[in-house]
Amino acid sequence: MEGLFFNVNNGYIEGLVRGYRNSLLTSANYSNLTQCETLDDLKLQLSPAYGDVLANVPSPLSTSTIASKATEKLISEFRYLRANAVGTLAKFMDYMTYGYMIDNVALLITGTLHERDTRELLERCHPLGVFESMPVLCVASNTEELYNSVLVETPLAPYFKSNLSSSDLDELNIEIIRNTLYKSYLEDFHRWCTTELEGPTAEIMEEMLSFEADRRAINITLNSFGTELSKKDRQKLYPNFGKLYPVGTYMLGRADDIEGVRAAVEGVGEYKSFFDQGFGMGGGSIGGNQPKSLEDLFYQREMELSKLVFTHQFTHAVVYAWVKLKEQEIRNITWIAECIAQNQKERIGNYISIF
Repeated sequence: MEGLFFNVNNGYIEGLVRGYRNSLLTSANYSNLTQCETLDDLKLQLSPAYGDVLANVPSPLSTSTIASKATEKLISEFRYLRANAVGTLAKFMDYMTYGYMIDNVALLITGTLHERDTRELLERCHPLGVFESMPVLCVASNTEELYNSVLVETPLAPYFKSNLSSSDLDELNIEIIRNTLYKSYLEDFHRWCTTELEGPTAEIMEEMLSFEADRRAINITLNSFGTELSKKDRQKLYPNFGKLYPVGTYMLGRADDIEGVRAAVEGVGEYKSFFDQGFGMGGGSIGGNQPKSLEDLFYQREMELSKLVFTHQFTHAVVYAWVKLKEQEIRNITWIAECIAQNQKERIGNYISIF
């Protein structure tokens, strides 16, 4: 029944997003990109998709400039969609920006802790997560100041107030703040999608957000080994939903090493396969015959889920999936550009396939 009236308010947006999705780089495009010898060659190959943002960029090009301009195009398209969205779709897209806000908060207070230049930090913030009081973050010295002077007027305020006590802002506490905010945000977004929305959107977002919750739980566990974070505190950072919840997350909370993580994910086939095939623990793609990193395996699974979303009709989830696909495309372009710039052509094919 929800599909009967869906197009009245949301048909234009869904049509636009499906058009945006069809303009993503194809396998043939990637094949051409990997044959480029210089960044100017890369710019030429990217012209059909990114000519509007790269056309007036002077040489010599840099990887950061290409990544920045590609992101600029994504931001422009997202903002156009948001400006035309109404009702639950508008709220849905607002929810999508909260994660970027959390990352920006963590970036600014971490940079301030290391005495980085405020202007440089603000330039590095993700545009979708910008809010008016962000510059004030740089003067907060504890979590109480952070809340009262900055976050109380933002959508993050409920996530912050309900979870965090007053403490000094050191590197460990900042990471705890980021993960605690993200936990509350994911739980709220999941609750809203599954209770306020109906039909395909609720079903698809249950799958997408459960994957994100599980990914965060596994990564938090692996990254906590060898740190001062206690098992009790680590357990508090896991979202209270997902395919691993509650048995898998309970076991993750008790894990002492990677074998403990392997045992915790045993009951979920897609994650079990990551550990069965082995993976590199590095943050990026690994060349040669070595296995992909766990991060790459998660990105690969995210792309599979995102592609499936477009087989459904009448759903807000196409916007979420399109952003994930577009962000991976930008990561792929950046990887290829960096390989060209550093003359690492033997590693240039180690991007995450979208199609």
